[in-house]
Amino acid sequence: MSESILSIKDLQVNYGAIEALRGISLEVPDKQVVALIGANGAGKTTTLRAVSRMLRPVAGSVTFQGEEISRLQPHEIVARGLAHAPEGRGIFLNLTVQENLELGAFLRTDKDGVAEDMEKFFGLFPILKERLHQVAGTLSGGEQQMLAVARALMSRPKLLLLDEPSLGLAPQVVERIFQVLRDVSAQGVALLLVEQNAHKALQIAHRAYVLETGEVVMQGTGQELLDSPEVRKAYLGE
Repeated sequence: MSESILSIKDLQVNYGAIEALRGISLEVPDKQVVALIGANGAGKTTTLRAVSRMLRPVAGSVTFQGEEISRLQPHEIVARGLAHAPEGRGIFLNLTVQENLELGAFLRTDKDGVAEDMEKFFGLFPILKERLHQVAGTLSGGEQQMLAVARALMSRPKLLLLDEPSLGLAPQVVERIFQVLRDVSAQGVALLLVEQNAHKALQIAHRAYVLETGEVVMQGTGQELLDSPEVRKAYLGE
């Protein structure tokens, strides 16, 4: 197993009196895909939000590239190479596709590199080039999800957090999104993926964790969890 780019130790997050995460620990190896699966309310989104500092943990540590980041501001975390494409996409609906992509690169000063990356993502998502000057709020759900992924990648992250990238999308769009995630992973970006479509997530995951009520209850390679009778019954509809 390669060295971890992200290490979460004993992470605890509360919503008032409710314990959303009860001391979870997990590792994301560099340049690999790690999936988090579990039922609604298991703590998957909370985990991502705690890593990117949208939430403040009450205990535990989050280490990114060897640095403890749980006290940093969100923009400082982005500057270190961690991007978050949140559930619900989080794009700016009143801005154009181009403006959304440019905002994804707001910390970068290499204009030529930004332009090159934009062209690269148009190769992954050709529809975005066609919609370049269109207001994001007028895009289809699938197009908005493609924009959310591309915008997160515009910061040139070393680790991308993805929350429900296939939610509500047509099957052919889901196939496209997951093919792009494979391509992104092959280019050396680590992924921490939260996804209700457990079968799809486990197919591309090098490692995976199952969360239940704020605790890690199972872990292994993606294939090991795909083969697990418990996972197949609980999350794969068998």
